[in-house]
Amino acid sequence: MTEAIEYDVVVLGAGPVGENVADRVRAAGLSAAVVESELVGGECSYWACMPSKALLRPVIARAEARRVPGLSPSVQGSLDVPAVLAHRDEHTSHWKDDGQVAWLDSIGAVLHRGHGRLDGEKRVTVTDPEGGVQVLTARHAVAVCTGTSAVLPDLPGLAGAKPWTSREATSSRTVPDRLVVVGGGVVGVEMATAYQGFGSDVTLLVRGDGLLPRMEPFVGELVTDSLTEAGASVRTGVSAASVERDGGSGPVTVVLDNGERIEADEILFATGRAPSTSDIGLDTVGLKAGWLTVDDSCRVEGSDWLYAVGDVNHRALLTHQGKYQARIAGAAIGARAQRVPLLEDDRWGAHAATADHAAVPQVVFTEPEAASVGLSLKEAEEAGHRVRAVDYDIANVAGASLYAEGYRGRARMIVDLDSEILRGVTFVGPGVGELLHSATVAVAGEVPIARLWHAVPSYPTISEVWLRLLEAYRDA
Repeated sequence: MTEAIEYDVVVLGAGPVGENVADRVRAAGLSAAVVESELVGGECSYWACMPSKALLRPVIARAEARRVPGLSPSVQGSLDVPAVLAHRDEHTSHWKDDGQVAWLDSIGAVLHRGHGRLDGEKRVTVTDPEGGVQVLTARHAVAVCTGTSAVLPDLPGLAGAKPWTSREATSSRTVPDRLVVVGGGVVGVEMATAYQGFGSDVTLLVRGDGLLPRMEPFVGELVTDSLTEAGASVRTGVSAASVERDGGSGPVTVVLDNGERIEADEILFATGRAPSTSDIGLDTVGLKAGWLTVDDSCRVEGSDWLYAVGDVNHRALLTHQGKYQARIAGAAIGARAQRVPLLEDDRWGAHAATADHAAVPQVVFTEPEAASVGLSLKEAEEAGHRVRAVDYDIANVAGASLYAEGYRGRARMIVDLDSEILRGVTFVGPGVGELLHSATVAVAGEVPIARLWHAVPSYPTISEVWLRLLEAYRDA
């Protein structure tokens, strides 16, 4: 073991979150080391956000083009799947991280490749691929940005069946003729959408009574209708009881809890995520592996030097939200290192990740798209707010009829009746992902309804739905 190297900040994990923590502390004039055991750029760059959206874009674009007069006859054929997969490979940089490493170099952060573990207060050991060990110490802070990994259920036969998780689904070199997807959350519905579009015979198995259960109920209903019309089989209220696959190759059979058997060529389990904290030495600082509880500056409760940023703190498991937390945490680390006497850690302050509670945006890239920010009606009521849900059929907006024939979509805003601000907004329909940031600004900015009347939507665009929502609220 060589002599310890000292930095102001040591970051465990070089995904988007760790990269942004390093960037912010470097901007504050602090030195930073980043430890990574896989690829710099993390899950989002190579196995999640980027490859999945590269796979989905042609499927969604074709579906929308088929509803445009004059264009529809030209796009009735199948997709060029090899070209789609090649495009996916480009967006993952062919699973090479040279560009991301160069970016870390450009900001002056030092990369240490290997597995990082805490080894007491402000101390990290890094075991490189050859077994060598380097010790890093931090003057001010260690930030745990190790993210999450896919969870597989404990089912008989599953371990030997070589099931897909999100990683295999987004990086596969081939398209199975038959695919079973277990799970009705974001990963499940997005991958069902993609592979159905590629020509797979997709069966989606959902334990609950609908898809995308964390969003407004009408979202899952519209996505279910679309998947079914595309040819997928969506089965709700069912659970996998066991999985069979002889020798880990060939067809795979999933046995349902009612005894029914479904055979496929591959099976994808999209059944949740767990924090990647089981082997990072948390026990050496008196903590247990699992989700790490933090304050709004992302500092671990009970510590004055340890931060947990991104998925590991379980506040909002989204790349963009983790990057937001990283900007907050980096700024807070810098301010504390400079002994700023009073942090701006009040609500919406520079050192408080308030959006994690009040304004988390998310787009689900299905066909149709689903987008939401803030609270659903159920969440707002459970939080004790006196609210009203205001709905509007997006198909009645002129911009929607121009966008595509037979447009189907819905918008909902949750109005706080006491303060007359928006607590949440949800859209579902083709192209609505690009509407979401306007809703995010309205929710995060707590823009009064009276002021929103002065935000004039351009005609004829789908964004005119904002005016229709306001009119519906006024006339209720």
